[in-house]
Amino acid sequence: MLGKVMIEGIRAWINGSWTDSQDKPGGRQDGLKLALSALLIEAANCDDRFDQAERGVIARLLEHRFGLSRSEADQLLAAGEIAASEAAELFHFTRIINKRLSSAERVELIEMMWEVAYADGALDEYEDSLLRRVGGLIYVPDRERGTARQRVLKRLGLDQAT
Repeated sequence: MLGKVMIEGIRAWINGSWTDSQDKPGGRQDGLKLALSALLIEAANCDDRFDQAERGVIARLLEHRFGLSRSEADQLLAAGEIAASEAAELFHFTRIINKRLSSAERVELIEMMWEVAYADGALDEYEDSLLRRVGGLIYVPDRERGTARQRVLKRLGLDQAT
């Protein structure tokens, strides 16, 4: 389980009292990991069902994206859950994403979010709305967001109309 120090660090990170330059766990790279994890958690939570299939997809995506072990990915997922539950808005996360990721990496994030949204085999209207909103906040044009969706549908073997 997450320690009290880590939870307090996440809270400080969310409320802005923890800067990237501080010499604490969770500096610049961990901030990016936490922001990305929190956005994936948001994609899983927006249909009010966060099940094991979605957890597994997020853990796998985090492992692959950041070269983490399963245990490290699970810890990051848990930290992302706390960050997502305590954040009042997406802007804090998307601001970090915009500062640290290239345009191509932001499209990759959208693709990851589509994969989480389709973890249950169907797209909920709230998931679609979140992806549209996040796409706008991280400056991924609708066309690229749609293309990312098509790649995920094809990779998952789902019907394009789903």
